[in-house]
Amino acid sequence: MTERLVVGGAVWAEGRLLAARRSAPPELAGRWELPGGKVEPGEAPESALMRELTEELGIETLPMARVPGQWPVGAGRTLQVWVVSLLAGKPEPLQDHDEVRWLEPDAIWDVDWLPGDVPAVRETLRVLRLPDPAATATAPTATAAATAPTVTATDPAAGRGAGPAQ
Repeated sequence: MTERLVVGGAVWAEGRLLAARRSAPPELAGRWELPGGKVEPGEAPESALMRELTEELGIETLPMARVPGQWPVGAGRTLQVWVVSLLAGKPEPLQDHDEVRWLEPDAIWDVDWLPGDVPAVRETLRVLRLPDPAATATAPTATAAATAPTVTATDPAAGRGAGPAQ
């Protein structure tokens, strides 16, 4: 089976990390991720990330640095993450998500991250030189009770293209 590359954006602005809650497929719905999606054949990963963030959240971004590493996120899928600057727009869950939330550094583990995103978020924190309080605890289990602002979709779309196997 050929590996399919999935890109995620660690959108970092005003000292906060953007997280997006999946609306589909059912086995992923309600869990949080670094927003992004599949790289299309012949597409550069950075271009795919900018396209996906525009389609899914209505924002213009610029990938600044690739987070070292890559992580399996389902059968035949590998996640790569970039730290991303927000250039324009206010993130809204237009497609594939039903909520977005800006997380302060001390609230990053207050959401229920998808399993494949947990190591990517940890590495992102290292790259951003932020402390990871979950690093000394057991795996984060999010309570989803963060007080950070949220945005809710009025018409959640199905799956960010990750499909049921992510």
